[in-house]
Amino acid sequence: MSSVTTPLLDVPLRGDGHGRYRVHIVGNSARLGDTLAACPRGWVVDGDYAQRVGGVLAQEVTDVLWLDPPLALYFPRLCWRTLLRLAGLRDSCAPGCPERARETFCSWDSILWWCVSQHWERRRVNGARMRVEGVHVGGTMRRIGGWGGDLRAWRRNVEDMVRAQ
Repeated sequence: MSSVTTPLLDVPLRGDGHGRYRVHIVGNSARLGDTLAACPRGWVVDGDYAQRVGGVLAQEVTDVLWLDPPLALYFPRLCWRTLLRLAGLRDSCAPGCPERARETFCSWDSILWWCVSQHWERRRVNGARMRVEGVHVGGTMRRIGGWGGDLRAWRRNVEDMVRAQ
């Protein structure tokens, strides 16, 4: 969306040696608060960082978007990109995080396994959140699912809102 500009908070990542990365928040809660305060026209924080930054986001958030595409849409894409990285035709998904066939197909730490196992868990957790925080009950959370139509409609609405300002 070229009509919407938002600041990016660079949250450092720390590897755990098994290809997983965690957001390193020590000292970042204050940085996040400062960044948000410096952007009166709005901001976007990517990810579910509520547990790591406490109430900094909860006090200021206007919209929470739950991107919930069908597993049948994104899993084949994830498999294809993973195969391309394994073949050396694409860069690693994260610096210092090389993928190996053994870990990709025969490990509980596999991104493919994580995707399949977490898809339904995220649906359960975020579905419960939607019942309490959804816009349909006066909250700030929206679910954007389906095969792309929901996302296109939401983007059009945001672009129209920005143009009207």
